[in-house]
Amino acid sequence: MTLFGGSGSRPAAGAAARDLFERLRGRYFQVPPGLRFLGGVVLPAGAAAVAAVLNLPVPTTAVFTVILLVVAHLTLRSPAGMAVVAVVVVWLASSAGIGRLYPGPPHPYLNAGVLLALLALPVAVVSLRLRGYAPWRTATVALVPAGVVAAASALSVPGLSAGPAWAAGLAVLGYRWDQARRTSSAEAYETGWVQEQSGGRPDGRGARGSGPSDGRTPTGPDGATPDKADGTSPGHDGEAAGSPEATRVAHDERAAADARPPDDPRAAPTGAAPTGAVPTGAAPTVGEALAELAGMTGLEPVKRQVRSIAASIEAAHLRAEAGVPTEKPLRHLVFVGPSGTGKTTVARVLARIFHAFGLLPSATVVEATRADLVGEYLGATALKTNALVDAALGGVLFVDEAYSLVNASEGQPDRFGDEAVQALLKRAEDDRGNLVVILAGYEDRMDAFLDSNPGLASRFATRVHFPSYGPDELLEIAELHAGRRDDRFDQPARARLRDKFVDVHRRGIVDELGNGRFVRSLTEAAARARDVRVVAADRDRDRAPTAEELVTLTARDVDAAFGELTERYRGYAEAPTLEEALGELDAMIGLAPVKRQVHQVAAQLQVARMRREQGLVTRPPTRHFVFTGPPGTGKTTVARVLGRVFAALGLLARPDVVEVQRADLVGEHLGATALRTNRVVDSALGGVLFVDEAYSLVNSGYSGGDAFGAEAVQTLLKRAEDDRDRLVIVLAGYPADMDRLLASNPGLASRFDERVDFPSYGPDELLRIAQLIARQGGDVWSDTALDDLALVFQRAVGLGRVDELGNGRFARTLYEKASAVRALRAAALGDAATPADLTTLTAGDVHDALSELTHRLSRMW
Repeated sequence: MTLFGGSGSRPAAGAAARDLFERLRGRYFQVPPGLRFLGGVVLPAGAAAVAAVLNLPVPTTAVFTVILLVVAHLTLRSPAGMAVVAVVVVWLASSAGIGRLYPGPPHPYLNAGVLLALLALPVAVVSLRLRGYAPWRTATVALVPAGVVAAASALSVPGLSAGPAWAAGLAVLGYRWDQARRTSSAEAYETGWVQEQSGGRPDGRGARGSGPSDGRTPTGPDGATPDKADGTSPGHDGEAAGSPEATRVAHDERAAADARPPDDPRAAPTGAAPTGAVPTGAAPTVGEALAELAGMTGLEPVKRQVRSIAASIEAAHLRAEAGVPTEKPLRHLVFVGPSGTGKTTVARVLARIFHAFGLLPSATVVEATRADLVGEYLGATALKTNALVDAALGGVLFVDEAYSLVNASEGQPDRFGDEAVQALLKRAEDDRGNLVVILAGYEDRMDAFLDSNPGLASRFATRVHFPSYGPDELLEIAELHAGRRDDRFDQPARARLRDKFVDVHRRGIVDELGNGRFVRSLTEAAARARDVRVVAADRDRDRAPTAEELVTLTARDVDAAFGELTERYRGYAEAPTLEEALGELDAMIGLAPVKRQVHQVAAQLQVARMRREQGLVTRPPTRHFVFTGPPGTGKTTVARVLGRVFAALGLLARPDVVEVQRADLVGEHLGATALRTNRVVDSALGGVLFVDEAYSLVNSGYSGGDAFGAEAVQTLLKRAEDDRDRLVIVLAGYPADMDRLLASNPGLASRFDERVDFPSYGPDELLRIAQLIARQGGDVWSDTALDDLALVFQRAVGLGRVDELGNGRFARTLYEKASAVRALRAAALGDAATPADLTTLTAGDVHDALSELTHRLSRMW
């Protein structure tokens, strides 16, 4: 097809021959140079020995073998150059014969044969420098007409000597140069590859037509490079001046579709959901492709961007119709977004649009991942990547999770992935007129991937962003999948399903669950749960299930399916509401300043969410905290409450808290610390990472500084920044020690700018904590025991030792010791023990518990 620079398809035999040649080249250059040189010496010697045995001329055989080896080596090193040399050699031999056609004795200096032979020099130089054409084809196209003209002029106007032949050859070179000059580099255009339009479709077909569907051969700017399968080259039939035929056919199709009545089945859909894929063998129209896109659920930004791409192609057609030089609007694309958002489906729609407009000979999409591109050893990757690109030529190559091609591990570059990227970049450049490459993956990882190679960012400049699905869109997708199975959700099931989707969306885990893929799995699991329920009920009753029962999905089925799928999701649990999370905080004893500050944080997060929903400028919420205070003041408990607040507002996937200390972060040697810290952070992603006694990461006791702790701090800082959208980090410790930690690294103070100070507990608060702990354990303090406890707590606070004793932990320790004493007393009673004996903690139990703690309380009593 030649609407915007012709495209064609390579015969299968040609593709196989190229693959075989590329494999041979790869194997040849894997041989060490020294070994190749040794082979170059041994083979002529062996040939000479064989010639001696067969009584053949030994010097001639050896020289001939050397020449063959040199030619083979140069052919493998530069196939294009040697192809041009072969064409030149044939021309030199032909020019001697053509020169004899000129009548009269040859001129000593203006010999026609010599002048014809000299034409090979400019032809070879220009052929090798022109881009967009195979050099040997350019040389052939220039020299063959020159030879024909020379033979004709030798008989008709011999006085002009080789002048007409030179004129013909240089005219062809000029034309090829002009066509190549019109091909612009990708860096010159923000939208990607562009190319001059050349002529109409040679086969006379419209936008719906196509050449052979396999589309294997790259084309030059004029579309003359590919050969048909039967060996003939597509010609450029004289087309009437004006718009290209494909443009006229596309306009005719649209006018015909608009003229049909709405009930005509041939009318192109304008917004309805597509009824299915285009049948095999039927070429799609642009309207059908855009209708399929419009029928997809959600993805409004994607739909707008794809429509703009289609509009730019149509505008190019209109410019061509007006006679304005038009660039080929093909472009390589980057799809960024979470999994399960329809990236592969949209790639297929784009392939159909490009094909319908005549930009690609096929609507085929070849899907690939890293495993399809990377080989088992260096050198094999380029061959494997080239083979995959060959399979996609004429259509679209869709590389999913493209960021995995840059997979640096422990500071070591990914040489295999880099080789695949380099091969992909080269083919994207060489075959830009006959191939669209789409790289897809998560946005943050694709950003890092594109930054890893300057050529990627310049060649893949068009980016399409895929948003996550909302609850209503997920519900629509679920009903669509159920309808395809001839199932349906009843009203309670639909309400339950929407509640589940709202919870998933609120917690921000829809991307991790897989968006549309999760919904498809959910409907399939619900159908299985329905089948199990119906079959089990059938066994318990006499009648068979009705047709309605066999196709109806209930709320019970939805619950069973949701539980089956989410139990594999790490840390999934019902997220609390904000009121529940703050209620848990308010129920804690004491800590009035802490409660006030956490309420402020929750209010800031709420307001930020409301501003974001209304499109207002929103400051990123605080996500990393410093908790300072003595031990036993509820820092870990408040961290859990904070995690529940973030989860309730959808800022964390789950309310879990991962508690760690220095030993969990620091490795045995430098380098191991970063790996261990990264593993800990990975385990906390989606929740809260609580680093207790964080000040121990800066241990001034080491001579020369604490390199291990510093490495852990640097890794924590990097991950706190990189994963700020899915992680909350809390650093906890004593106030003075935490001041020292924050002063040791400026990055800590800037990233952990929200400080929460925990006060010590007073006597009354400690007594209430002791009563709460006993009540949770099913026990009760006697009145005299409470009086003694009050005295103990007053003495501990009055002497200023409550922080040393552990605040709330001291109250828990007293309860546990008193319970152990009570157990001994109750066990001695045996069967005579009453419920009161088994549940009441007496003053004696308190005194005995205190006596066991005298080593810690010696200064108090």
